[in-house]
Amino acid sequence: MDIEDSAEGAAFRGEVRAFVSARRDELSIGRGAAPERVPDLRRAQALLHSAGLVGVTWPVEYGGRGGTPVQKVIVEQELDRAEVPRLIGWIGVGMCGPAIMAHGTEEQKRRYLTPMLNADEVWCQLFSEPGAGSDLAALSTRAVRDGDGWRISGQKVWTTGAQWCDYGILLARTDPSKPKHRGLTMFLLDMRAPGLTVRPLREMTGAAVFNEVFLDDVPVPDSARLGEIDGGWAVALTVLMNERYSVGGDGTVYGAGPDALTRAVADALPGLGTDRRAEILQEYAACWIEGLACRMTGNRMLTALSEGREPGPEGSAGKLASSALLKRAADLGLCLQGDDALFGASAAGDGTWQGIATFAPGISLAGGTTEVMKNILGERVLGLPPEPRLDKAAAATGGKER
Repeated sequence: MDIEDSAEGAAFRGEVRAFVSARRDELSIGRGAAPERVPDLRRAQALLHSAGLVGVTWPVEYGGRGGTPVQKVIVEQELDRAEVPRLIGWIGVGMCGPAIMAHGTEEQKRRYLTPMLNADEVWCQLFSEPGAGSDLAALSTRAVRDGDGWRISGQKVWTTGAQWCDYGILLARTDPSKPKHRGLTMFLLDMRAPGLTVRPLREMTGAAVFNEVFLDDVPVPDSARLGEIDGGWAVALTVLMNERYSVGGDGTVYGAGPDALTRAVADALPGLGTDRRAEILQEYAACWIEGLACRMTGNRMLTALSEGREPGPEGSAGKLASSALLKRAADLGLCLQGDDALFGASAAGDGTWQGIATFAPGISLAGGTTEVMKNILGERVLGLPPEPRLDKAAAATGGKER
């Protein structure tokens, strides 16, 4: 595993850094994705796409750069270094697009992928339900045949950005008589379709990034079906593996990079006593070491991808470790503020430690909960006995959540 830039990588990094520096004012559109910032965030993503910095590894014919996984990581590192806000279309680019490329028809690829990259169309993911979160296959949203198309009814929850999205990728049950993993189908959903209602959820951050989505007999053409009928679980696994990579499996820590923590510690140290300084430095060192381990785990995944191999358990391990590190780093950031920590801003994505701390629990849920990640690693990597799943082979109508 080589963690240093090659000559080609160093030259590419220089090009990316020069572009971002020259266009910093156009790219630094506040923090977070509050509705009033969405138009500016769309324009920022379009600007990055025009420079070949969105969809770096995607084929050129679908609007991508046709680049390498290494170049993709370099772009992400340089955007993070310049504190450029996360892409407004990160869910589409990171999760929905790869699923369409893997399972979609040629017509679907040409229709949806380029607008997804340039933020003409922003996407969300409609998976979780009130009764089916960690056990996604237990979902109850139904899609029934209606002539040449489908009618979808049900409820989704925790749908990030649904209130400003144009399309979504939705998993629904099409055959309740089959075991729960085998009667599911994936659809591409127009978020402005009749019968669809979005209700934002106010979070403890003070923001409303997550949403409930209600579907009341929503019409969907069969041309918007992604993959085979009743074959949606395979498509969902593609989405989920990319989601785990997107929310931390690459070794990054959402919103709390090492530079930010280093600056916070350096600013606080002069005002601390000897004993307190030792405690803070000890915790900072622990966070730094864990962050390095996360980045090295991400580099192992990067090495596998760059060599044309499928990555192993790095995605699940990196996601699990980086979620825990985010909470630990946020705790340290708050600790450095002392009593003043109670009075800081706390909106998600505002760049403060209050915002990071209140948003961190959501990251431990996204892309698979901590418990799910531990099950995956325990059963599939360590070979430990699986926990009982009495409903796995039962028909969905009679199955029970574990």
